[in-house]
Amino acid sequence: MRNIFIALLLFLFASVANAESGLAPLPAVSPKLDCTALTKVDLSRAVGAAVSDLNATKVEGDKPHCKVTGTIAPAIRFEVQLPSATWTQRFLQTGCGGLCGNLRINAEKARGCTPVTNGEIALASTDMGHQGNDMAWGNDRQQREDFAHRGVHLTSVVAKALINVYYGQAPRYSYFAGCSDGGREALMAAQRYPSDYDGIAAGAPALNFTVQNSFHHASLALANSGPDGKPILNPVDMPTLHNAALKACDAKDGLKDGQITDPRQCRFDPGVTLCKGAYQAGHCLSRIQVAAARRIYEGPRDERGRPLTLGGPLPGSELGWPGVFVPREAGGMIFSARIALDTINNLLWTPNPSPPQTLASFQFTAANFASMEAARRLYNADDANLAPFASRGGKIILWHGWNDQHISPINSIDYFTRAGLVMGKQNRDAMMRLFLLPGVAHCSGGDGPSDFPALQALMAWVEQGRSPDVVMAIRSAATPRSRPIYAYPKIARFSGKGSIDDAENFVPAPSPASRLVKWAGSR
Repeated sequence: MRNIFIALLLFLFASVANAESGLAPLPAVSPKLDCTALTKVDLSRAVGAAVSDLNATKVEGDKPHCKVTGTIAPAIRFEVQLPSATWTQRFLQTGCGGLCGNLRINAEKARGCTPVTNGEIALASTDMGHQGNDMAWGNDRQQREDFAHRGVHLTSVVAKALINVYYGQAPRYSYFAGCSDGGREALMAAQRYPSDYDGIAAGAPALNFTVQNSFHHASLALANSGPDGKPILNPVDMPTLHNAALKACDAKDGLKDGQITDPRQCRFDPGVTLCKGAYQAGHCLSRIQVAAARRIYEGPRDERGRPLTLGGPLPGSELGWPGVFVPREAGGMIFSARIALDTINNLLWTPNPSPPQTLASFQFTAANFASMEAARRLYNADDANLAPFASRGGKIILWHGWNDQHISPINSIDYFTRAGLVMGKQNRDAMMRLFLLPGVAHCSGGDGPSDFPALQALMAWVEQGRSPDVVMAIRSAATPRSRPIYAYPKIARFSGKGSIDDAENFVPAPSPASRLVKWAGSR
């Protein structure tokens, strides 16, 4: 009787909280068997591949759950967390960044999403079929496929099978959320496996994976490397470049607030930072540094001067460059070089290059771009036809920070635009929203508010049909700030009254929609 009473209280509490957040009032479902019994479940038939090393343990604390780990053949490790008493019939799988190789569940952008914050949702994630940073897995065709899409898909199959056994029913709603490569995984799921999830949040997606991890990062590393192999631009130079970009473009939206609302409207030449005499670190840039900055903003081009990517980092992103293509410490390693070389030498061709390529030997040519076509078909999440996913009622929140130092937001704008051309704008807008966050860096951080309730907005859209035309982003810093982020192509404009750090003082305004960029990948 006591357990029934507790379950009733949990249901009433969840119903009130979910009603306030726009979620369906789903009752909590209790497990039908003990956690440790899951180690004896045969999942191989449901998955279509051998599942081994099953381990299930009870985890206590403020969110008690049954933690299940295992391996899908050949080497896809997974983890599933099943709430012990508060499961409200939802499932969320989270993505993995970079080239993955690690196993952790990371539910980001969950502010206001009670199923996640209260431990009411089943969670899962995967290492995508390999462990650590050893790139030997790139020699194995199966492990390439596991990274590209199979690992994420089969993990969802395993998680749902475990949910069915543990609670005696399937999840009512299934979701996926990820950023960076996790964003690529999110779009890949919608494109290849449209029945896996009801709602998908794709942040800063590396959807043009083959281009992003080869031409893009290779060009950035080369642009910032001098003849002596040492970095040209160092961390001390970034404030100089950033402040100059803000001076040129911050006020173009009518408000000087330390962030650029739409960097596409920014016409910024790094030449304004050129030293009038000798180079002074932290005050101005030398001629070679100005030239390097120009190449970085421009992005790579082929032998005929045609863009090989959708563009380089945008003005306003400069403070995020250290740790990517500017070293974290003066004279240190350029991370972009490692990203490019790992991909070029291990993932893009069969067989892999022998001897391994260097940045100097890598060809920025149309022919080299075309030679990656097989890899593009495997890794890239660039198919703009989402009709199969939409036909099931699926919803996508696509989001990107304007100050992204890793992946240009033009990639997301291009994908959103192409989806409108392929599906028709009305059909696209019925199932997808694009949110662009001013001043926000890769996945989080930067000058602007980056914390916004993506998961709550997604679930309210899926479960109650509340289309998210605006989300509220906040920044918890020395100067807290909140801003409305309107669905693209609208932007937030200051009303002229009140604090510029209060979202209530902003209204929606039109912003120019983007035309498709002509580049080597245009089809």
